[in-house]
Amino acid sequence: MQGAEKIVECVPNFSEGRDLAKIKQITDAIESVAGVELMDVDPGPATNRTVVTFIGDPEAALEAAFRAIEVASRIIDMSTHHGAHPRMGATDVCPFVPVSGLTLDDCVALADRLGERVGRELAIPVYLYESAAKTGTRRNLAMVRKGEYEGLARKLKDPAWAPDYGPSEFNAKTGGTIIGAREFLIAYNITLNSHVKDHATDLAFELREKGRVARRNPTNAYYSSGEILFYQKDRFPCGNCDHDAVTFEALEAHCQQMHSYDLRHLLMLNDIDTSTNEAVQALQGQKAYRAGYFTECKAIGWVVPEYGRAQLSINLTDYHATPPHSVLDATRQLALDRGLVVTGSEIVGLVPFQALYQAGQHYLSAMGKSPFVPVEDVLKMAVFSMGLSDVSPFDIEKKVIGLPKQFDKGLMTLSAASFIEEVSRDTPAPGGGSIAAFAGSLGAALASMVANLTQGKAATRAVERELLAIAKEAQKVKDALILAVDEDTNAFNGYMEALRLPKSTDSEKKARSEAMQAGLKEAVAVPLSTAVLSLEAMKLSDRVATAGNPNSLTDALVGCAVAYTGVRGGLWNVMINLKDIKDSVFVDEMRKYCALILAEAQSLMGKVGDEGDARLLAMIEAKRK
Repeated sequence: MQGAEKIVECVPNFSEGRDLAKIKQITDAIESVAGVELMDVDPGPATNRTVVTFIGDPEAALEAAFRAIEVASRIIDMSTHHGAHPRMGATDVCPFVPVSGLTLDDCVALADRLGERVGRELAIPVYLYESAAKTGTRRNLAMVRKGEYEGLARKLKDPAWAPDYGPSEFNAKTGGTIIGAREFLIAYNITLNSHVKDHATDLAFELREKGRVARRNPTNAYYSSGEILFYQKDRFPCGNCDHDAVTFEALEAHCQQMHSYDLRHLLMLNDIDTSTNEAVQALQGQKAYRAGYFTECKAIGWVVPEYGRAQLSINLTDYHATPPHSVLDATRQLALDRGLVVTGSEIVGLVPFQALYQAGQHYLSAMGKSPFVPVEDVLKMAVFSMGLSDVSPFDIEKKVIGLPKQFDKGLMTLSAASFIEEVSRDTPAPGGGSIAAFAGSLGAALASMVANLTQGKAATRAVERELLAIAKEAQKVKDALILAVDEDTNAFNGYMEALRLPKSTDSEKKARSEAMQAGLKEAVAVPLSTAVLSLEAMKLSDRVATAGNPNSLTDALVGCAVAYTGVRGGLWNVMINLKDIKDSVFVDEMRKYCALILAEAQSLMGKVGDEGDARLLAMIEAKRK
């Protein structure tokens, strides 16, 4: 799927989590569409719900979603459905999520088209939600689904809740479907060492943006044991502290200034209207509310019988605003305050690479380690620290979407010995270009190693910051050069394809020649990038030779020397390709640029070598005295 120009993710949730044969009928319908890749199928017997994740080009994803909804409408009977998760229909929700090459607006258009077709062809009432919602009251999924399947017949009779598409008549078998477009949602469950639903619910209500009914003077560690607060004449209590305001407007200002939340928005989330003066006056006698810890966070508590434990079921609708590791850390502390223990957590469906990567970096930093280590190490730290394999195995390759690019069967997947053997064979690739990139990556790796070894032991905070900056940049350079090892073997693909173009007529010959020249210019780009990146590795080696542990000086020196090989090798491979390029302006510009890079690299290598030799000799002399 990496080659697709536009990729959309679709995450339909079906109200069937127990009958695997029915679930397979639905997923078979999805996989019957060319251009779609089924990424994850996550059935839950307790919730009686299956979350399916697939990706594909927009048109293929649209067709696959429709086929899945059609099959679900035939094989699932909502009149007999029971499960722990809120739901409205056989296909409960079906959101489109932009992955690459398209925008959220593109996904809105897909949701609108799918909703219209489902309503027209399948006669299912369809509501559009999140970014696809046609009215503000329908953006929030919880508000659209309020009343669930059991309340749908009544909702359909209310003109204010007429479906966006499809009939307003209640269909007991299929129920309704909610279709939308949104940013990436992380379905995240946190597991407790308890089988009591109220334990999980108490924590969930503390975390979620919607918050909870406000209380004071709890009789035990659970907030739910306190006395409920009410808005009264001349007394408007704050749900997040002991302050009482005389007016609603004064309370509103207090909440914004002291707790940084919008009180009217909080009350709106709890179905309380404050849009008019009359509505504000009507607040007297109503329950006060307490804001939750996190925005873009929805949470409930439940018990999962197959695990024998209570869980917080959490939806994070914007992981940039509220990342899962922040919610987990807060839950751990709240649980500890109540005598509970968080045993682990799980991700339902897929998780974006950046969310898991940030979590790993967070926990590495928290333990005083450098967060700028290989990607694999960071992701494993996240899995361990978050307990993601607590209730079921967590496979990084299958669960994380957007992993950094790598060549599945590339040179860098070989062992060191096999790589050397491959180079030694009588084939032109891998050749000097790949070896130059490999040399540069080793230089960057050594710079990172020295920085990370010294990090945490630096004499000053300024040096500590410098070492972390070096490690961060060195990892980026290293990863880019690792890719370049395999990219160099593919550098001539464009040129080789041009060679195969027809050349029978003058116009074909001209087109072929132009394509060959363009292919040669593309081939120059890879070794040139290798040279530039290797020069960066040299600079990082120079910096870490100064800031790093003196006992690791030779590691930094070797890093600089091997990275210099990457510079020299990259430039040589640029030059040999220039000889066949007819564009004299391009050739002259490349020659000048290469000369500048080479001069800087030679000067730096001389400086680092001389300074390194001098420091090593001084160490020897100091030992003799």
